[in-house]
Amino acid sequence: MSVKARQMHLGAFLFGVGHHVAAWRYPDTEAHGIMDPAFYERFAQTAERGKFDMLFLADSLALLGSSPSHTASVRPEPITLLSYLAGVTERIGLAATVSTTYHEPYNLAREFATLDHLSGGRAAWNVVTSSRNEEAANFSKEKHPDHAVRYERAREFIQVATSLWDSWEDDAILFDRQNGQFANPDKVHRIDHLGEHFRVRGPLNAPRPPQGRPVIIQASSSETGQQLAAETAEVIFTAWQTLEEAQLFYRNVKSLLVKYGRTADELKIMPGIFPVIGATEAEAREKEQLLQQLVLPSVGLSMLSGSLNVDLRDYPLDGPLPELPELEAINGGKSRFKLVSDMAKRDGLTIRQLIYRVTGARGHRTIYGTPVQVADQLELWFNERASDGFNIMPPYLPGGLGEFVELVIPELQNRGLFRTEYTGTTLRDHLGLKRPASKFSRPSASSSI
Repeated sequence: MSVKARQMHLGAFLFGVGHHVAAWRYPDTEAHGIMDPAFYERFAQTAERGKFDMLFLADSLALLGSSPSHTASVRPEPITLLSYLAGVTERIGLAATVSTTYHEPYNLAREFATLDHLSGGRAAWNVVTSSRNEEAANFSKEKHPDHAVRYERAREFIQVATSLWDSWEDDAILFDRQNGQFANPDKVHRIDHLGEHFRVRGPLNAPRPPQGRPVIIQASSSETGQQLAAETAEVIFTAWQTLEEAQLFYRNVKSLLVKYGRTADELKIMPGIFPVIGATEAEAREKEQLLQQLVLPSVGLSMLSGSLNVDLRDYPLDGPLPELPELEAINGGKSRFKLVSDMAKRDGLTIRQLIYRVTGARGHRTIYGTPVQVADQLELWFNERASDGFNIMPPYLPGGLGEFVELVIPELQNRGLFRTEYTGTTLRDHLGLKRPASKFSRPSASSSI
């Protein structure tokens, strides 16, 4: 009996009009489309034509960037947008970033259950703990919660949301017109959650999602984040610069799964990749150089200062970084702080050189080259067990994604590394993930309503 060859998973990471901070100024970018549904429809349909597993939306609960003057600082709300895109696509997964720090489990569970129903089982939740003080100020908070508290809340938040999705068993709805019975009350359950952060009675006022539960994604590489991912996530979105770092992370996270009674196949690791594609490597680098020339120094410095939690305005651009705080003292994004600071030390970068690294890929790996060269690098990381796939971060849109779909995807398909057609209809099908059973279908289920 032949064993099916391992194939990579791909996400199309939508971030405004492109991941490069100056994408909105780039000549080939349709910057006016930032709030135009037709722009996002085109993106989603291009990714679906490329047979991507999912499209992935980032989000923030505050204005992006230090000032609206020089950056494309607005974004559509992700669940609203994905609900629209569910109607203009058929197979591609729909992943929305929603923070556990400034939301409530009941509302979120209801929204994602609805998205999963509207899309026929294609919803995914990227679980994040907000990391910016600006977000706290928008939610009646004087200060941002501590890192440990945010993760404690996130863990309990996921537990509550999962219970709410399970609160209606799969066959709870009867539609028995003759006897006037809409649902079987013995299969609709209160969750009666009483925890440190939440008190939720339940049940959810939406039936169980087609996937059982939306796919859970997490985007963090901190030690706390790795533990949470090993316990709860089915996909982890991460950022690494070198093959060795990525391999070590891959091994570490997969090894943690045993602690929670899970197997390696139950969690897909997908690093972000920022591909700059050209007919030659020189052409690709010229394209990236043009993008960098469009970055205002103040914008780049603000981005870098935010990543490192240090105000760098008084330091020379062509000098080294000043002494940075210890990782334990960081209350924002710990994994991004470590990634950027390690990159500066490892490669001996000046502040100016480091700015170039964060204004494009924001610390993720950049690959310059021809379609063959890009495919070679993806194949290397995939085959060397540094990843199960990748989240593709186009520098600008729509062309950056179109180039990848038209030029790189066929190269991966020719090598047998990526699907040529969808074989299932749900995101769980695409990712090779089992549909979870409702915990209330067990004999130990809590009382029904």
